[in-house]
Amino acid sequence: MMNFNHISVMLCETVDMLDVKPDGVYVDGTAGGGGHSAEILRRLSDKGRLYSIDRDPDAIKTVTERFKSDKRSRVLHGEFANMKELLLKEGVTKVDGVVLDLGVSSHQLDTAERGFSFHEDAPLDMRMSQQGTTAADLVNTLDFKELCRILSAYGEEKYAPSIAKAIIRERQIKPIETTLELAEIVKANVPQKVRRDGHPARKTFQAIRIAVNDEFGQLERGLASAFEMLNVGGRLSIITFHSIEDRIVKQAMASWCVGCTCPKDFPVCVCGNKPKAKLINKKPLEATSEELEDNKRSRSAKLRACEKLID
Repeated sequence: MMNFNHISVMLCETVDMLDVKPDGVYVDGTAGGGGHSAEILRRLSDKGRLYSIDRDPDAIKTVTERFKSDKRSRVLHGEFANMKELLLKEGVTKVDGVVLDLGVSSHQLDTAERGFSFHEDAPLDMRMSQQGTTAADLVNTLDFKELCRILSAYGEEKYAPSIAKAIIRERQIKPIETTLELAEIVKANVPQKVRRDGHPARKTFQAIRIAVNDEFGQLERGLASAFEMLNVGGRLSIITFHSIEDRIVKQAMASWCVGCTCPKDFPVCVCGNKPKAKLINKKPLEATSEELEDNKRSRSAKLRACEKLID
């Protein structure tokens, strides 16, 4: 069995938020190594069902092998943004809960040849699905304006213009093909003080990875799809690792929780709007100090959850 190493952040808290019904139908939209899937299965009866989705072929192999003898488990290869279509093919029209653990997995970061890490020299790839446009394709073809936009918007990189200029200058000499080539270009084109505060390429790599995998677009489509598939009383439990991801989730949940939108001075409601959901926790949960010690990746994690009230 492939060793898909990944420690699930806030594992029990995330599944607790689902309030798993033993006979219910659940979806793990980001199966990874199967951490959340295993915890959901542990809480299901023989009548319960779990659908584990991932776009990474490595994750699919791992989870298929891990749960091959469990009749309650079904593993689906695809993007969680297409959850509705994937589930409808299985004859599933409604579910009782969906969990999403966003961002890049430890396995993807730690497998050098996947090209996610700036610590190891490898082809500049970064594709979660292992298909389509690579990081090298973007770095070698995007114009200055688009490179700046991606680095600023997705990486919140203050030095985006000087990094983008350097990328364009270097690729005119030869294509940028490896992770260390890109990391060195970034390092050479940010102020000295930035090099002392963690690795200077971290934000650039994050931004390009998000662009390669359309992570924010996936999230927006996936949220809409997941909420539509929920039964009344069903729950959505989501862990984010990036401020923009968290904002997308927060705003989506807030929009579902909006009730009457009439002006405050109206004596009675005329809009007829009723909240479609309620928040399970008003503020996001964060990892405990113990978990932070065991798993550094959990430091930026935020867990939000909501429950569907009406269809």
